[in-house]
Amino acid sequence: MRTRFPPDRPLTARMLLTVFLLGLVYAAFIAVLFVLLKSVVVVVVIAAALLGAQYFFSDRIALTAMRARIVTEEEEPRLHGIIDRLCATADMPKPRVAVADTDMPNAFATGRNTRRAVVCVTTGMLRRLDTAELEGVLSHELSHVAHRDVAVMTVASFLGVLAGLVARFSLYSGMLGRGRRDQTVLVILAVSVISMVVYAISFLLVRALSRYRELAADRSGAMLTGRPSALASALTKVSGDLARIPTRDLRSVEAFNAFFFAPALGSGLSSLLSTHPSLQTRIDRLGELSAELGEPAR
Repeated sequence: MRTRFPPDRPLTARMLLTVFLLGLVYAAFIAVLFVLLKSVVVVVVIAAALLGAQYFFSDRIALTAMRARIVTEEEEPRLHGIIDRLCATADMPKPRVAVADTDMPNAFATGRNTRRAVVCVTTGMLRRLDTAELEGVLSHELSHVAHRDVAVMTVASFLGVLAGLVARFSLYSGMLGRGRRDQTVLVILAVSVISMVVYAISFLLVRALSRYRELAADRSGAMLTGRPSALASALTKVSGDLARIPTRDLRSVEAFNAFFFAPALGSGLSSLLSTHPSLQTRIDRLGELSAELGEPAR
């Protein structure tokens, strides 16, 4: 799909590299499992079915989990108006528009392609941001749609899901198995260790891609609107308000961190484990872009 979002070749290269590396790890993982487990085919089929469901129904799954609903222009004229203007500027099809009724300020894009794409905004964000700030957030989300990185992230997460399923499957089959207990224990231990290593590798690769795609969407979205400072203002406001929301409420949506505009919860351990770059990194990059574009101070 050609749009007026600037082509992001570094993002495309990183997505291809991540998928390639995960493919190599996946092939090695399956080869080892075939040696250790006779019933690995069942696990792979189950994992593939889960991936297919997540890929083809990601929009429905996300909207249902967030208790969001598709809204019409009559229901949300301001939101639709901003998206209409941005899509016209970007020369891209308009995605469906959804609103999640929650005070947590956030937004996300989902869907495997432009035809199935949905941009969802929470009522908390609609209340907190002015029009310029909301435009910055929505241009960020539309960049995700234009670059198709939502679909790539869904596929890239497949190996981690498979590794987790294999670890559980081997554990349960060992607990229920009979005969040659010593050999069974060794096989279970080997499979569990290999699965954990594979999960860790895939986890770190996907998180690295996730952080870069957020920086790429910040840049592409800000270049589309020509107002990096508005996006920086929205980031600052949303991140500050998220810090005041009870942790138990944020944990209920933590699974969506990789797709949110701003993470509901930080990793608290290391930048290697984060789905997003630090707030300061994002603000600094937008400040550099603002200087490049000669944008007046906001």
